[in-house]
Amino acid sequence: MASNNHIDLCNVRLPLLDERELYRLSIRDGNWTHIRKQEADAADPEVIDLEAWKSEQRGPTDGIPTLDLQGKILLPGYVDAHMHLDKSFSLTTVENISGTLEEAILNYSAAAPTFSKEEIKARMMRSALQALSFGTTHIRTHLDFNLKYSRDIALRTIEAALEAREALAPYITLQLFPMCPFNFMSLDNEAIEEALRMGVDGIGGAPHLSQTPEEDIDFIFKMAEKYDVPIDLHCDETDNPQMRTVAYVAKRTQEEGYQGRVAVDHLCALASMTDEDAGGIIDQMAEAKLKAVSLPAVNLYLQGRHDTFPVRRGVTRLKQIHERGIPIAVASDNIHDPFHPFGRGDLLQIALIGSYAAHMGRPADLRTLLRMITEAPANVLGLTSYGLTEGNAANFVILDGRSTEEIFTLLPERRWVYCQGRFVRSPGSKAEWNNTTLAQFWQGATQAVSFQKHEFAKG
Repeated sequence: MASNNHIDLCNVRLPLLDERELYRLSIRDGNWTHIRKQEADAADPEVIDLEAWKSEQRGPTDGIPTLDLQGKILLPGYVDAHMHLDKSFSLTTVENISGTLEEAILNYSAAAPTFSKEEIKARMMRSALQALSFGTTHIRTHLDFNLKYSRDIALRTIEAALEAREALAPYITLQLFPMCPFNFMSLDNEAIEEALRMGVDGIGGAPHLSQTPEEDIDFIFKMAEKYDVPIDLHCDETDNPQMRTVAYVAKRTQEEGYQGRVAVDHLCALASMTDEDAGGIIDQMAEAKLKAVSLPAVNLYLQGRHDTFPVRRGVTRLKQIHERGIPIAVASDNIHDPFHPFGRGDLLQIALIGSYAAHMGRPADLRTLLRMITEAPANVLGLTSYGLTEGNAANFVILDGRSTEEIFTLLPERRWVYCQGRFVRSPGSKAEWNNTTLAQFWQGATQAVSFQKHEFAKG
């Protein structure tokens, strides 16, 4: 399908507004201009069935087609608040026999010097396009920044990410957050500043892995303030209930006046704490106006590896954080790499895994989970002009289902994805795109990144 930035939609079901009603929507120049409940007697004899519509078809005499969704679900484009696009599809060359976070970090770090810029870019392109195919229109990706070996190796990933972001900009939005290496105080800190000057969107890290976590956090805040960028930190990705770097992050956020510009991810240690201890830390997070991201699939896979039964599963206190008023998203994290051998970039699947892990299965819970892959992560990313509001950009996904319960039960494969003024995907094979350039990107990235096993790089 070609660009279609003037479209009307009818018989639309919007679970984030009122799933009991049908809606009529209008898009002009790629923006929402009309979102209204549909009148019972407002039937339009000239509507076009979405299932059969092609862009070359014209609608009524004004040239604007009215597409009939026949009660299908429409959601704003998914927002994946935490991915590692540069590491995706690297499991073919980097193994993890123990399945632990420690081995994943060690082995990927050892393999990093062997990855070319072209390979890293191809992996990012493939995984971003795969996420787009399921309905994700915005991604924040954390980037490996391996100064252990050299500045060139660290900046190679930044260059690959910048090129991927530019190539994909007409179709999907990427935010780039390089991860400051832990225990980095003796490393080439000028390289971190160079990455920030190159045009990344923020700064990240994993200070809980450091021998000097507070010093690392202080440095990250210093760099963020110098370059006026947001902060997004992996925090306390461990089963150790004594690991509480998030409390120090909250403290520094308030001291530096950085409220609303700091996100904290994983927060697995909260799941091992007493209710009293966890509640106190969640209160500190709320007071500092931190934003949070849970990675349920990857944390279920990685955490508890050192336990005998009963085994801790590591998924943070999703419901409690949400109920405290803290914006919290669920996100994909890793795809087919040593940190997580599975995943496909489908946030509806991630929300379902989150529902299992957090015991969130009531109808109201399911709608909350939909917000955790749309509105909440949009808040985390600081997106403006997002969501189902007149005047906002009309980026959305249509799901072949007629209720929230149905889409969580069936995880429908048939989806229509509209982004930046055009339908980019409609139901068909995974190699089928509605845009020639996207099809070329997909073919090139999938040819460059295969599932074929190679000799493993040992840590």
